Amino acid sequence: MKILIVLTSHSELGNTGKKTGFWIEEFAAPYYTLKDAGADITLASPKGGQPPIDPKSTEPGAQTEATERFNADAEVQQLLSKTTVLSQVKAEDFDAVFFPGGHGPLWDLSDDTHSIGLIQKFWSAKKNQLLQFVMRRLSC
Repeated sequence: MKILIVLTSHSELGNTGKKTGFWIEEFAAPYYTLKDAGADITLASPKGGQPPIDPKSTEPGAQTEATERFNADAEVQQLLSKTTVLSQVKAEDFDAVFFPGGHGPLWDLSDDTHSIGLIQKFWSAKKNQLLQFVMRRLSC
């Protein structure tokens, strides 16, 4: 199964001056569940390259088994440092798409034409149901 994970490229929380990005746990738990099940995973973001991480998701109270695994995983850190530019991704190349949360996606992915187009294509092809089925079977 080929899975596309779309991460944010947005690093500012509005005009507050605070940093944001994707929430590590919301990326790491599904990523490792899918990876451990043998999925072929591609990471993408609107700008490509390293997506910003919400600094609050690195605080001690936000740590879980998945985030600890993430923090120790040099391979996933390398993959994150060079995400594919979202506009270069084709929905037909994947079986499912997943969008990890955090505040960053609210600022860029919610109105990004490529992000919206992917969701529409996956929905039309009924590929959403496939990922939902896989995640239920893997007890996420």
